[in-house]
Amino acid sequence: STLPLDPQKLDALEEAIKVRDYESAEKLLVAEIEQKPKSPDLLKFLASVFFLDGKYLNTAIALKKAEGLQPLDNPSRFTLALAYVILNHRDWARPELEKLARSEPQNALYPYWLGRIDYDAMQFTAAVSNFSKALQFDPEYMKAYDNLGLCYEALGKHDEAIKTYQEAIRRNLQKASPSPWPPLNLGTLLIKLQRLEEADPLLRESLRYDPLFPQAHYQLGLLLEKQRNDRAAVEELRQAATLKPDYAEPHYVLGRIYQRQGDSKNAEAAWATFQKLKKEDPKERPH
Repeated sequence: STLPLDPQKLDALEEAIKVRDYESAEKLLVAEIEQKPKSPDLLKFLASVFFLDGKYLNTAIALKKAEGLQPLDNPSRFTLALAYVILNHRDWARPELEKLARSEPQNALYPYWLGRIDYDAMQFTAAVSNFSKALQFDPEYMKAYDNLGLCYEALGKHDEAIKTYQEAIRRNLQKASPSPWPPLNLGTLLIKLQRLEEADPLLRESLRYDPLFPQAHYQLGLLLEKQRNDRAAVEELRQAATLKPDYAEPHYVLGRIYQRQGDSKNAEAAWATFQKLKKEDPKERPH
């Protein structure tokens, strides 16, 4: 209602967004901006529509144009930071998040995202500091516990990682729609530690929250393969690969199973697929 639009266009914009017809909303806003190029509100709203539409570069461009006219409000600056993260320009996102953290020093969201950037840069000690700071401001921040667990795991502090993942799981249970990530992350660590019986119920818990979660199908397949339950393992691994066609790891484990079964042809095919996918996407962020 604060946009400089006549009521008819405002209604059309609202309706387009309601039905997720983002292209129509974008065209309407672009046409208005051509008539009112000095309107930061129109540019910021266009940026938010671009973000919903997955057009993150356009989001950043619109917000930088708006910033040239007027300092960005914090929600708009946060949208800009997230767009930079998604565009893999974390070096651009960091100063935006640091500005936000200075302007709202008690807001857990900003140290959380700074921790995410630190983790992706493999600066695990710095990430621990930022996630811990987020938890000081919001002790119920489930995602901060979960990501803090990832940091402890990366630092080899497995006992601390397990305790932190358990805290994430406890808080996750209180949510109306629990995330599949906390039980998956703890289950994955327990597999690495060869604590397979403890890992099994956690992976199945993850799949209860999201039956189409490829990472949980992969880890369950890996667990079953370690238990020499090859038939069930192959089923889970194939499910993971089907749900996420660019997922390399299931093919590697499938190749290992086929090789053990004496099926060299399928083993070589699976490993070739693994190598191909790894070259195309060598690294995946846990979440």
